[in-house]
Amino acid sequence: MDRILPVEDAEISAFAKKQFVKQGMQILEKATVKKLDRGQGTVTAHIEIGGKVETRTFDTVISAVGIVGNVENLGLEALGVKVDRTHVVVDRYCRTNVDGIYAIGDIAGAPWLAHKASHEGVMVAELVAGKNHVHTVRPDHIAGCTYCHPQVASVGLTEEKARAAGHDIKVGRFPFIGNGKAIALGEPEGMVKTIFDAKTGELLGAHMVGAEVTELIQGYVVGRMLETTEEDLMNTVFPHPTLSEMMHESVLDAYGRALHF
Repeated sequence: MDRILPVEDAEISAFAKKQFVKQGMQILEKATVKKLDRGQGTVTAHIEIGGKVETRTFDTVISAVGIVGNVENLGLEALGVKVDRTHVVVDRYCRTNVDGIYAIGDIAGAPWLAHKASHEGVMVAELVAGKNHVHTVRPDHIAGCTYCHPQVASVGLTEEKARAAGHDIKVGRFPFIGNGKAIALGEPEGMVKTIFDAKTGELLGAHMVGAEVTELIQGYVVGRMLETTEEDLMNTVFPHPTLSEMMHESVLDAYGRALHF
């Protein structure tokens, strides 16, 4: 890939990379591991970078590429359940193409998140119990959380995807260094970014990097579920001193009204 965290907003990805490099990590982008040679207590990697292959020796190699559905030996073929690239094909109610068979969680495809799987399990249980009205999972309303340091969290569209979808947008940003609670915690490195539709005020996406952003993101998730607008968020009173104040400031910044820059 051309950058780390490729599903995240490009600005957040760049910020996270900068922090990782500060911690001493070396990150190779647009690089491909062609071969691994196991040695006595070492592993030599053959890495293609810019068309050239170079070798580097490491103590340990962790290969973590993609997610494969555990669909073997379940009898799915005999039942005629449709499977696409190791994932069971389902509709928004997690129903397969075979009546009475449901699939939830990672086996049912992206997003591969525990909280998505849990909600799907509840929804399917309610359907089986005969409940008529259930809340389906909306992927664009599910927070993505990366538990690294600094943490990364997001919901909705990135700036790039919002523009590609044809939205005229307003973008707000607020840095952790401008927040008293972040400074008091010794966590001044981070950023909150919000993206709005300029015409309707709809919150299209929110993206964060920094301390405890995996907790903060739920505020924007609730906002999207309730179809909040920029006016609703600007008129909401956030407690002080808290990290959540940065969420307010980012919204204000999108409309040129930030208070604590």
